[in-house]
Amino acid sequence: MTWVVMIVLIVPAFLLTRRLKGIPGLGQNILEFLVETLQGFLEAMMGPKGKRYLPLIGTLVLFILLSNLLGLIPGFHSPTNNLNTTVACALVVFFSTHLIGIKEQGFRQYLKHFTGPIWWLAPIMVPVEVIGHLARPVSLSIRLFGNIFGEDTVLLILLSLVPLLIPLPMMFLALFTSVVQTFIFVMLSTIYIAGAQEADYREGTVPSPERKE
Repeated sequence: MTWVVMIVLIVPAFLLTRRLKGIPGLGQNILEFLVETLQGFLEAMMGPKGKRYLPLIGTLVLFILLSNLLGLIPGFHSPTNNLNTTVACALVVFFSTHLIGIKEQGFRQYLKHFTGPIWWLAPIMVPVEVIGHLARPVSLSIRLFGNIFGEDTVLLILLSLVPLLIPLPMMFLALFTSVVQTFIFVMLSTIYIAGAQEADYREGTVPSPERKE
């Protein structure tokens, strides 16, 4: 099912970007709308730097959303109702967050935020920060997996017990849940990446946005 989602994403994207036109057709219009919407979201969350993370966040949005929705089609199931898939997505976000933080701040400065505002608090703050960061992929993966797995299971049971028209309200609810779960995963991922880029204001390394205003 993951390969199905990948093909649905890669093939149209490849075909639509081979012959971009000044006067776009329907397919290019849809593609440009998606790109502009996601770019606007990232710039609103991260500022001008958000644009550079469009490939990462955009891919997560489309992959997770289509994976969630695939389970609503009879004969298919959602890749995201498998913990392996959600853990893989969460680990991509986890490692990307730290690599971006190191790239933006430098290795030493990035590690300093793990020690807290006062040096003698480091023995307490470091374990707390490490546990907090390790909890992020666990939270991201289990939340997405649990919701989609439960959603698909309920739909499967309803479809096997009652006629097709009865579960329709549940399918609309599942559609809403799929979109919401995608939004939550991507919103949290964006917040983690945005936080990794910021130097510690208390150290005076960069001016705080509040002070700037």
